[in-house]
Amino acid sequence: MKEKYLFWRTSGWGFSLLLVLPILAIFYTALGETDDVFSHLMGTVMPTYAANTFWLVTGTMLLALLFGLPSAWIMAMCRLPGEKVLQWSLVLPLAMPGYIIGYIYTDWFDFAGPVQILLRDIFGWQTIHDYWFPNIRSLGGACLVLALVLYPYIYLLARAAFMEQSTSLLQSARLLKCSPWDSFRRISLPLARPSIAVGLSLVAMETLGDFGTVSYFAVNTLTTAVYDTWLGYSNLNAAAKISAIMLLVIFVLISAERFSRRKQKMFQQEFEHGDDIRYPLSGWKKWAALSWCWGLIGFAFLMPLMQLSYYAWHYFGDSWTSQFQQYSINSLKVSLIVAVLAVALALIVNFYRRLDGRGITVVPTRISSLGYAVPGTVLAIGVMIPLTSADHLLNDFTIANGLGRPGLIFSGTMFAIVFAFVVRFAAVAVGSIESSLAKIPPSLDMASKTMGYASMAMLRRVHLPLIRRGCLIAGLLVFIESMKELNAALLLRPFNFETLATYVYNFASDEQLELAALPAILLVIVGLIPLVMVNRSLEQKH
Repeated sequence: MKEKYLFWRTSGWGFSLLLVLPILAIFYTALGETDDVFSHLMGTVMPTYAANTFWLVTGTMLLALLFGLPSAWIMAMCRLPGEKVLQWSLVLPLAMPGYIIGYIYTDWFDFAGPVQILLRDIFGWQTIHDYWFPNIRSLGGACLVLALVLYPYIYLLARAAFMEQSTSLLQSARLLKCSPWDSFRRISLPLARPSIAVGLSLVAMETLGDFGTVSYFAVNTLTTAVYDTWLGYSNLNAAAKISAIMLLVIFVLISAERFSRRKQKMFQQEFEHGDDIRYPLSGWKKWAALSWCWGLIGFAFLMPLMQLSYYAWHYFGDSWTSQFQQYSINSLKVSLIVAVLAVALALIVNFYRRLDGRGITVVPTRISSLGYAVPGTVLAIGVMIPLTSADHLLNDFTIANGLGRPGLIFSGTMFAIVFAFVVRFAAVAVGSIESSLAKIPPSLDMASKTMGYASMAMLRRVHLPLIRRGCLIAGLLVFIESMKELNAALLLRPFNFETLATYVYNFASDEQLELAALPAILLVIVGLIPLVMVNRSLEQKH
């Protein structure tokens, strides 16, 4: 029986090790000899970069918690008019890339923006010395912008945790005369702590890996240090050392989150059907709750989308160019290839685990998912190291055999972006297909073996038809994530090759936001697809 699974064992372990190769390459390169560039950076700017990163992550986490936690409790525990629309509208900011929000808010709140112009017209101020206005292009401004687009992580997880809490506990609290605030503080919040911790860790990792927002706001972080060291100093070794530091920080964040709840166990019952113990809000409380939730949606999604739509309408002729069409095709092509490869790899590692069943078979699925926790800028370093070595080996081999020099086949073509995206987003496909396969009863496997089906025929004729929906969802999610990825695409794109994300970044960096509006709207529309799917699945469950 073991020999029959040789293909799945070899493929599962081989592809999973290939996906973890960039992470191993970063640490291997970082352990090399320290050069003058890294020593100079450590002695001059690195302490500032590290401090900025710490305060950026901390500030974004606190603001995201401030935005997401009250909204989650209001939507889970209170009755409001229009709540069905409101509960999924609060997730919409996830579809808006952070750097796009940053560009728009800078356009609004800068000295030459409409907000400060209006204030000067109203109060008669002439220069910046006549009044004080917070600088949007600052560390605080970056925290605010990132929190506006990342708070849905906390909102989604916290709301689900609040809705899964036992009704008997909440009813007992009311019998004991607990006010809504006491019930939240003493019962709901402690029970939801694990979900909140997971949401905060996701916010922290997304913030740590952000490049578009912080670079536009001129906030130097470890991510911008990697970018500048590689492209500015042309020093891959120093960039790898900084990347290794960031990976260790991410490892500490994940480990701390898991360690904090290592002994925490909860046994609770979800809301029973027919039970509605939510608080009915009226008067000023109702309007305060509605203003808070709709205000978040307005500032984080609706108003930026309206601004983009205004620019796209008035500058459509200048935006609809052959370049825009070509770069859209580039993004489409890369994302489709990545989606197909990620789903295929996810099928291999998950089906190998199902066939074998031993505890060690979980390792390929876990290490295949490691890349998702790695920031795109760091991952680009890890991808470039082995691909550059592969190019050198290939060129040396062809020259030695009189075949000429093929050039940078791996690191200088679309192959680099595709490989990086597969490493980055394979975890999305692995998780989706893993949950789909788990719903298939083992009796079907045994029946297939009894009928003489080999493993490949079993997958093709039994499992694939049953998990077709899970595979489509996995491919769609990977496709969308690939369309929006900026960091890795900026560093790994070949010459004269742009994606929609890099196209938007280039225009916005040149202060031409109106020309970036049309491709930015396309990215937002693509990002809305998984949110609609998640909302429909939640409605089906409840």
